[in-house]
Amino acid sequence: MSLVVRVRTITFAAVAVLALALPASAQDISDTHIKAARAALDALNATDQFDAILPQAAAALKAELIQKNPDLQQNISQIVDEKTLALVSRRADLEKEAATVYARVFSEEDLAAIATFYNSGPGKKLLTEGPIVTRELIKAAEIWQRGVARDLAQSVGTELAKVIAAQAQPVSPAPEGGTQGSSN
Repeated sequence: MSLVVRVRTITFAAVAVLALALPASAQDISDTHIKAARAALDALNATDQFDAILPQAAAALKAELIQKNPDLQQNISQIVDEKTLALVSRRADLEKEAATVYARVFSEEDLAAIATFYNSGPGKKLLTEGPIVTRELIKAAEIWQRGVARDLAQSVGTELAKVIAAQAQPVSPAPEGGTQGSSN
């Protein structure tokens, strides 16, 4: 899963959790607010990652059923495909839920601004180039982390070496007839 998909998934999940915690119901959200949410979702391509859910479920079901009944492979494939196609229209339910989630969290004005930005050149570039930038940023942070850890270990090692060396110095015996350390 690419970083953008993970970020979108995390963002979508966070928004969903926030929306579920809010008291507003779908009936409390105006049609224009839902339209603004759908526009923002479209601009973000926020639900595109869920397009594969139904085909993946169908493929997994086919594989499971064919493994149990290899003699029915053709029938299984045909029936699963038909039933899968019958469920495609339910994808709109997810879009409606996603729009409701966003509408609960963001105002119409916020959603309009989000859609405007992500439909603009810089917004589109952020969506397409963002994963590359994020990957490069993570690489830079890892290099920086290794350098900082190395430098910290070296400077701590140097200071500890001084402490150890000081502790290893033999204490000279006190001169006879006097006390060590007095200078009167």
